[in-house]
Amino acid sequence: MRIAVTGSIAVDHLMFFPGRFTEQLVPDRLHSVSLSFLCDRLETRRGGVAANIALGLGRLGLTPLLVGAVGPDFTDYQVWLKQHGVDTDSVLVVPGGHTARFVCTTDADHNQIGAFHPGAMAAACTISLHEVAERAGPLDLVVVSPNDPAAMLRHTEECRTAALPFVADPSQQIARLNRADVQFLLTDARWLFTNEYESALLQESTGWTARGVLERVGTWVTTLGAAGVLIERSGHEPVVVPAVPDVTAVEPTGAGDALRAGMLAAVARGAPVEAAARLGCVLASFALESVGTQEYTVGARSLAARLHGAYGERAATALAPVLGSLP
Repeated sequence: MRIAVTGSIAVDHLMFFPGRFTEQLVPDRLHSVSLSFLCDRLETRRGGVAANIALGLGRLGLTPLLVGAVGPDFTDYQVWLKQHGVDTDSVLVVPGGHTARFVCTTDADHNQIGAFHPGAMAAACTISLHEVAERAGPLDLVVVSPNDPAAMLRHTEECRTAALPFVADPSQQIARLNRADVQFLLTDARWLFTNEYESALLQESTGWTARGVLERVGTWVTTLGAAGVLIERSGHEPVVVPAVPDVTAVEPTGAGDALRAGMLAAVARGAPVEAAARLGCVLASFALESVGTQEYTVGARSLAARLHGAYGERAATALAPVLGSLP
């Protein structure tokens, strides 16, 4: 399966606050919040949702196409991605711009406060998926992840026009889009990914109930943090796949992107959805154990061992064909 991943490519600035955000909030002063957190550490890492998902797919033996816009400062980052199996030839380099920046602070409870500046990402709406397919060959699936809103709308429309299956992953951009645009991004998606908060926000933004959303998408995957993953499909009973237990979470940024990569890689190789969710949870557990969204390393043995430990021998055996091409 040839997967194109559209969305943000960014540099992450990750800070760590040893206290709890909730202890700094004064309930009757929330209308005029003015806070500054003295952080212990600062880590500068490669990131961006699309780049994180693409790298995860590359680590699992696929050759995804990364589609997004960056500045001329992307050179070293591009080399890194290519070394991990990502096709970056469809990335637009914007002269005079700079690659997007994400600044995020994580507290002792792994709550996060973040801000994102798009930089060159604003030009992503000029990228044509038709031209990407002309260069790289026919596409089998397109991931529409958080990006410049106009780019998300364009790429979704191009998928519909070409009858090309797509993944809707609007994430943090739900808050920036109007009702009609959010509805447009979801309708006819083969897959929809959200976390718990985004699930509620999405229903509020669209005006649709959960049932209404399920009538318009193929499979809705909601990440539940330490509780695992909820899988919902119209006409089927919902299924919860538990998370990998006893994971020492060092930094949560990027775990959801790793989960998406694990699930999509398994689906690309013919695994059923529940098995795919287990691989997604396992890949996410490796991401949780490292600082930075792309610093984790995996191989067939480490993935199989964790699958076996978390879900049993049958689950590990079922995914053996998916892991067969990995070292």
